[in-house]
Amino acid sequence: MRAETESHVAAIQKSLALLGQRLGLETVQHRLEEYNALTEDPTLWNDPARAQKLMRERQGLVDAHATWRDITRDLQDNIDLIDLGESEGDAGVVAEAEAALKALAEKAAQKELEALLDGEADGNDAFLEINAGAGGTEACDWAQMLARMYVRWAEARGYTVEEQDFSPGTEAGIKSVVYQIKGRNAYGWLKTESGVHRLVRISPFGKGTRETSFASVWVYPIIDDTIEIEVHDKDIRIDTMRASGAGGQHVNKTDSAVRITHFPSGIVVTSSLKSQHQNRDIAMQTLKSRLYQLELDKRNAAINAQHEAKGDAGWGNQIRSYVLQPYQMVKDLRTGHETSDTGGVLDGDLDAFMAATLAMDVAGKSRAEAQAD
Repeated sequence: MRAETESHVAAIQKSLALLGQRLGLETVQHRLEEYNALTEDPTLWNDPARAQKLMRERQGLVDAHATWRDITRDLQDNIDLIDLGESEGDAGVVAEAEAALKALAEKAAQKELEALLDGEADGNDAFLEINAGAGGTEACDWAQMLARMYVRWAEARGYTVEEQDFSPGTEAGIKSVVYQIKGRNAYGWLKTESGVHRLVRISPFGKGTRETSFASVWVYPIIDDTIEIEVHDKDIRIDTMRASGAGGQHVNKTDSAVRITHFPSGIVVTSSLKSQHQNRDIAMQTLKSRLYQLELDKRNAAINAQHEAKGDAGWGNQIRSYVLQPYQMVKDLRTGHETSDTGGVLDGDLDAFMAATLAMDVAGKSRAEAQAD
C-alpha cells in the first residue's frame, strides 16, 4: 500500500475513533431500545413538542450509528480490494480502491466535524444579526460585505435565508440587518461567527487612504416548543413604528414594524416585514432566542468568554481580521487559522474557520471537564 493511501487509512481510522467516542458505541443499542419503547407509548403525541424532540433525538442516534457503520465497512472493503489487486497484479482495481479511500477520508473528516455539533441547540435554525461599527460609511459598506458573505455561505449549504429586519446606511451599505437562517445545524455552525470582524483596505469611496472598519456579528438559536423561555407581560414594552429606509425593496409604507423592549435584560428587538402580526411573532421569537442565548452564555462563560458581552464594535472584541491591502490575509484571532484567499472567504468559504473554532471549543470543554473531575 502506498504511503499516501496509508495516510488516508490512518485519517479515516482517527475519524472513526472520534465518531465512535462521541456516539458512545457501547450504549447505542441500549439507547435505541429505550427510544423505541418511548415511541410506542400511545400517549406520546399528547405532548407534540416532547414527541417531536424524542423523534429527532432517536433519528439523530440512528443516523450517527449508520454513518459510523458505513464508513467502517467501506474502509475495510477498500483495504481488501487493494490487497486483492496487489496480489493479482491488477493496477486498475488498486487505483479505484485508492481513489475511493481518498474520498472516504474526506467524508469521514466532514462527519467528524459534524459530530462536534452536539450542543443543546446546535441543530436549530438561527438568527444572524450584523451591525456596522466604528468607521462610518466604510463600516456600513463592510457590514454589507459581511451580509453577502454569510448569505452565500448559507445558500451554498442549501439553507434558507429570510431577511427579518434591515436598516440602510446613510450613504452606502447597511447599518444593520437580521436574517433567519433555516437548515440543519445552522446555529451549530454559525455560533462560531459571533464577535467583531475587522476590515483593512484602501477606501473605495474616493479617499485613496488605508481604512480600518468594524462590524459585529451575533448569532442566536431559533428555539422551538421543546425549549421553554418565559416572558412576562410586565417585563416588556411593544411599540409599532414606521420602518426606516430610503425606498426600494426595504421601504415599509405602513406602521407595521414592531419593536419589543425587554426591561430586565435591556434587550431590544425589531421586525419590519409587511404584516404587523407577523412582525410581532417574529420579534417575540427573536427576544426568546436572545434570552436563551444569554442563558447559554452564562453556562459556558468559563470556556466561551467571547460570548460574554457584545461590547462596542471596535478593537477590543475582535474575533477575525480581514486585510485586503497592502497584502491579502484573513486570520481568526482565536484559533490562528488564516488564509490568503480573501476572495474565497468573502464569497462564503468559511467552513475551515468554523471547523477550527468548533475544534477549539470542544478541546476547551474537554479540559474543563477533566479539571472538574
